Amino acid sequence: MMKYLSAIIFSIAIVIASYFLGSAYIERANTNDSIKVTGAGNSNFTSDLIVWNGTFSRFSKDLKQAYEGIALDKEIVNKYLEEKGIKEDEVIFNSVNTIERTKSKYENGNFVGQEFEGYELRQSIKVESTQVELIEKVAREITELLNRGVQFNSTPPRYYYTKLADLKIEMISKATEDAKLRAERIAKNAGGKLGKLKKADMGVFQITGRNSGEDYSWSGAYNTSSKKKTASITMRLDYEIE
Repeated sequence: MMKYLSAIIFSIAIVIASYFLGSAYIERANTNDSIKVTGAGNSNFTSDLIVWNGTFSRFSKDLKQAYEGIALDKEIVNKYLEEKGIKEDEVIFNSVNTIERTKSKYENGNFVGQEFEGYELRQSIKVESTQVELIEKVAREITELLNRGVQFNSTPPRYYYTKLADLKIEMISKATEDAKLRAERIAKNAGGKLGKLKKADMGVFQITGRNSGEDYSWSGAYNTSSKKKTASITMRLDYEIE
């Protein structure tokens, strides 16, 4: 009789112990149950700042003559831009760069040294303006300076946005809301309820040309060649599940 009683007591003890161990496991699992989602935020915008660079040059064997020529070209360029409606404070003329040009000299097929050809003087110019359409037009028509005797070369304009910080905050808000909605739907479909936010990580902020098909970069794309752009960002959220 005592033998059977001991067996019964032992069995009950095992059941009770299993219950408490099982409860502890469930509580622990419930504590760590979470859902991780990624949300995206996008916004189209048009650049409100344009930066345009160009250079003009003179070449002469006489250094003084080259300097006089580059100074005259500067006056012509400055007047041309003023005529086109570009403001004085939007134009920056950089210092003149002087380069001594030489060529290799040979006698009877043998190299005998360098021969001086002359001085090349270069001056670069930078135009930074919120008059985006005006600068675009001037950049397209800049070859008109050839008719005024100026050898002017320019690069394609670059486009920027002065309200980028505000736009980024807006994108983060959109991406966070998108991620939260995704998490709520997943939790509901799984028969649970969304709990507290455990962690939030911001993804890479990307700016690409609108409808350009540009690839995103792991370090963040930053398009400056397109006037019309698309900004995007992702947010990764980790929620508890109740």
